[in-house]
Amino acid sequence: MVPNELGLSEEALAALGLESGAPVRVCHAEPPVSMDAVRRKIEGERLDAEQYLAIARDIADRRYAKMEIAAFLVASGQTGLDRDEVMNLTRAMVAQGDRLQWPGDLVADKHCVGGLPGNRTSMLVVPIVAAHGLLIPKTSSRAITSPSGTADTMEVLAEVELPPQRLLAVVQQERGALIWGGTANLAPVDDILISVERPLGLDYQGQMVASILSKKIAAGSTHLVIDIPVGRSAKVRHMRDALALRKLFEYVADCLGLFVQVIVTDGRQPIGRGIGPVLEARDVMQVLRNDPGAPADLRQKALRLAGRVIEFDPDVRGGDGFDIARDILDSGRALAKMERIIEAQGRREQRFEPGSLVREVPAETSGTVIAIDNYQMARIARMAGAPMDKGAGVDLFKKLGDHVDRRHGVVVRDRQVGRGDRDLLVDRGRV
Repeated sequence: MVPNELGLSEEALAALGLESGAPVRVCHAEPPVSMDAVRRKIEGERLDAEQYLAIARDIADRRYAKMEIAAFLVASGQTGLDRDEVMNLTRAMVAQGDRLQWPGDLVADKHCVGGLPGNRTSMLVVPIVAAHGLLIPKTSSRAITSPSGTADTMEVLAEVELPPQRLLAVVQQERGALIWGGTANLAPVDDILISVERPLGLDYQGQMVASILSKKIAAGSTHLVIDIPVGRSAKVRHMRDALALRKLFEYVADCLGLFVQVIVTDGRQPIGRGIGPVLEARDVMQVLRNDPGAPADLRQKALRLAGRVIEFDPDVRGGDGFDIARDILDSGRALAKMERIIEAQGRREQRFEPGSLVREVPAETSGTVIAIDNYQMARIARMAGAPMDKGAGVDLFKKLGDHVDRRHGVVVRDRQVGRGDRDLLVDRGRV
């Protein structure tokens, strides 16, 4: 470094739109005026629409330090947001970024609130619904506290960081897409908040509703199915909480002109067999290929959700969606559509494989599986390296109600040596 020169990170250069060597003027930053509103929230006060708009504007303009963003997040979570505050925060987040426009009056989408490992139904719903003919441009998130988000898993198969014009071209061609929403400048405040939430493990319900709906509205969605898994170790643990969350989604969405259907599903255990990007992508492709060994629970749940989305079509009678979705999947049309979406987005040249370092965790006694801890399964997969290491994760070979025999031999990934059943396999991609 020499006098009169300033060093900036590549991220800062990109955010400022500068090139190396560009002249700049440096001065002390004035504290954002909206910090007064954050202090009021810390004290437990209710904020109005103008205050949330000011906070969102200052966050989008990068006027908040990460510590100040964390203070806002924690204060909102601890003191709570009422339904009008959630609505105002959602509207403020939408106002800071771009909004995609699509032809037609029906733009479908599907989203899960999370907390359930391996739940990659979106990667099945999109090709099924697109093959039916509905428009479904799915902008997905990366993992926050989970071993993999939809974007992380789709990235095993195709490029997911598409600029808006490329996304428009893909959707116009294939009626559907599966991309990461962070590259399209859709509700960018949400991306900034998530960047702080992720390392702190924060995931409050009011902010979650604002996060999900702001992204969907900015992406141009008009009709949305939301999946809320409920289980003792899921993100939503009790039915009463799920019903309250459903009402909150419906209220905010209705205020902002988005038609929402909320489905409460079984969240007692992971969906599918794999937990981690490569393993989840394998499960998805097995279902699309109608492989006899494909996870039946992943297939059934995806068909149920796809059926509900298809029923947004005014030409489809209520209750017929599941059968239509099943026919599309069984006929191979969903697989063909997924292959075309992958090609249109850009098939990944790099081939990802499951981690080569494997540790088997056998059952200590024989018996029946009566509970699976979603949180611990996700934690193990993250400790193994997921989602940063695509090949890392966990393979579950037994589910609730399955009988497990105590093993006396050893197990290799593709074949079993000795006696006993496989129940859990941990793939470590890197040590």
